[in-house]
Amino acid sequence: MRSHTPVLLEEVLAGLNVQPGGRYIDCTYGRGGHSAAILERLGPAGRLLAIDRDPQALAAAQQRFAGEPRLALVRGTFGRIAALAAATGLDQGVEGVLFDLGVSSPQLDDSARGFSFLQDGPLDMRMDPGSGPTAADWIARAPEAEIARVIKEYGEERFARRIARAIVGARRERAITGTLELADLVARAVPTREPGKHPATRTFQAIRIHVNGELTELDAGLTQSVGLLAACGRLCVISFHSLEDGLVKRFIQRESQGDPMWAGLPDMPAHARPRLRRIGRAVRPTPAEIARNPRGRSAVLRTAERLAA
Repeated sequence: MRSHTPVLLEEVLAGLNVQPGGRYIDCTYGRGGHSAAILERLGPAGRLLAIDRDPQALAAAQQRFAGEPRLALVRGTFGRIAALAAATGLDQGVEGVLFDLGVSSPQLDDSARGFSFLQDGPLDMRMDPGSGPTAADWIARAPEAEIARVIKEYGEERFARRIARAIVGARRERAITGTLELADLVARAVPTREPGKHPATRTFQAIRIHVNGELTELDAGLTQSVGLLAACGRLCVISFHSLEDGLVKRFIQRESQGDPMWAGLPDMPAHARPRLRRIGRAVRPTPAEIARNPRGRSAVLRTAERLAA
């Protein structure tokens, strides 16, 4: 299993503008690369809340940072960031919030988790293996139209209907329970292939997003995070595909403009004023970083700063 390399690490630290006495939230602990770097820059008064829905990630964190008084580890989804922050005393005035979206390398490399189409394993795909239906459960019961919609919307797959039809046809014969079984089925259903990309890439992405409710969680987490930030606090979000990045980009743009109903009018009320301002342009990995960490090649970092209320 390859080690986890945090993507855009120096860019994230610069975006968060980490201060020794600051309070920060890492909404997606993963394997702790970003959290560890933040802790290195914090002084004794600094605090970090790390959130993850994956119990394996938190178990690794507890072992790695045993006895670290500045760190609070919480199991949960970042769609509940406000409640999780409140439970640890960080419900207002934090200096930075980080989202590093997608799947971590340990999750991809563990065939038992079912995220990878390159090795055989149970068709699971849940970020939290103890919560909700698996990908196999959903595939077994979902109507063909729903399967096609999910693959089209979340995978941006132009052959979504063809793939859904193949899945439904195959499950009539037997349950689809393995990752390679699904990957092979998709490969046979897709008539043309994108250069350098496995034909099942988009389908696996789509099913994973659906099973974990990732875009719904992201929308909720972004909205709540702004309310947690102190004035001049920073929001940093790393995304890995266009659906995530588009959602983040539109969110920052919307929060930077304020309520359009009040545009151009004097005495704009506080609730209608812009809450964020964009910091710089979207940042992507350099060729040197991609060479060191090929899995981070599609990463996009966007940063925004909380305006005074």
